[in-house]
Amino acid sequence: MSSPVERLRTLGFSEHDAATLADHFLDADRRGKTGHGVARIDWLETLPDLRPDARPERVVAEPGFERWDGAGALGYLTLAAICDAVLTEPPAGARVVVAVRCFPTGSLGYWVRRLAEGGLAAVLTATSPRRLASPDGGPPLAGTNPIAIAVPSSDGSPIVADVSMGRVTHGDVLAGLAQADELVPFGGDRAHKAFALAVGLEALVGALAGEEHGAVLLVARPEHDPVPGLRRLAGSVRLPGDR
Repeated sequence: MSSPVERLRTLGFSEHDAATLADHFLDADRRGKTGHGVARIDWLETLPDLRPDARPERVVAEPGFERWDGAGALGYLTLAAICDAVLTEPPAGARVVVAVRCFPTGSLGYWVRRLAEGGLAAVLTATSPRRLASPDGGPPLAGTNPIAIAVPSSDGSPIVADVSMGRVTHGDVLAGLAQADELVPFGGDRAHKAFALAVGLEALVGALAGEEHGAVLLVARPEHDPVPGLRRLAGSVRLPGDR
């Protein structure tokens, strides 16, 4: 059986981009997020408008703000380029990065973990096709719209919280792990809370990135180190992002 890199190379991706994508997919599988794992290559193979040669472009670069255009590249590769740029030139204090035409973005925790391992605190959210309707009914109004938060730690193990607003992810449906009718806001009789957050994120990213799917990243240099204290307080309790 071909390796993930070989399969991606067959689709036309460069060696570098194929390795970037494969690392993301394999990391998702290792962390139990199989809906974002190697199974996604099967989905990529079905995309009629796949452009392996497309490259994201940074179109605005200011001290506290950047705007990137995916320009036809997969959202994974746009976020990879953004993370590379942020880690090469970290903000003096904080920076907001808006990515337009940025889809699919995969497991957002993967990207903020990279930044936290580089010593930066980060919050990342991204929009996706509208699949979540209000618990009260009506048409789908928001994507599953995950949000990921990562905070570095002097003990070398960052906190990484990565939550989708759906009871399941679309990746789970694609991987055959869930049914499409399970794609509803999580929370049971409190699902209106997840729905409200999904709509809020939909509006926020739409306001900054436009009508097409996009992503918004806030990255900052931390001034404190709260994670070791949280770990001492938690004792044997597993914290978000721990394996």
